[in-house]
Amino acid sequence: MENLPIAKRSSLEDFFNNNSTAIYTLSINTQNSVNSVNIKIISSYFCCRLLKATNMGRRPARCYRYCKNKPYPKSRFCRGVPDPKIRIFDLGKKKAAVDDFPLCVHLVSDEYEQLSSEALEAGRICCNKYLVKNCGKDQFHIRMRLHPFHVIRINKMLSCAGADRLQTGMRGAFGKPQGTVARVHIGQPIMSVRSSDRFKAQVIEALRRAKFKFPGRQKIYVSKKFGFTKYERDQYETLKSEGRLAPDGCNVQYRPAHGPLANWKKVQVDLSSA
Repeated sequence: MENLPIAKRSSLEDFFNNNSTAIYTLSINTQNSVNSVNIKIISSYFCCRLLKATNMGRRPARCYRYCKNKPYPKSRFCRGVPDPKIRIFDLGKKKAAVDDFPLCVHLVSDEYEQLSSEALEAGRICCNKYLVKNCGKDQFHIRMRLHPFHVIRINKMLSCAGADRLQTGMRGAFGKPQGTVARVHIGQPIMSVRSSDRFKAQVIEALRRAKFKFPGRQKIYVSKKFGFTKYERDQYETLKSEGRLAPDGCNVQYRPAHGPLANWKKVQVDLSSA
């Protein structure tokens, strides 16, 4: 810069002053000394501009909390739906016999709302982690009672440079699938846990912690039923002693009073031997 003619140097300085975007310090080695010169570099002129691709996060789930529209499941008309976050709906000792876990506790929704698959997954992990730590991995059975079948949409807006020419605003505003949620009614169970009676306090505490992963209000309900069956405890014991209930995994099958006489005699023989 110092060796340039005066006219040329002034024209360059005017050019830099009018179009500059950043100032950098450049050290020039000469025969006599090292001279530091402040040079203003035009980013657009030298193509030094960095284009950062900014990926925005998910839209908050509070935007999809209320059940405003009709159910919109995945179908041949609604394609390209991302997979739900929750993929496991039964945890713990799933194959435990029905008589092993008589206690049943439910986490019941107290609002008519939509719960995202991410919230269901977070609640499942929270409940399972506490029970494994305090009860043991084979002392409970968690069952998620909700499945996220409702598809939510988003009308994406372009936020890059020059997007004003491409955006259409609310013209053609029917969005593209963004995720899935579960529609839950008042009094509908979100998740259920069956375990032994000695772990009642731990199960209630695990569900209390899982409540913080869901929006709205939830209540913890200690069921009068025997495990995951539809029979109350005293009724279950009575029917079982009469041979009316047949174990079927984590549930039971009811044996009616009618049918072939040979089947009834076989049941009576089994009861007498037991």
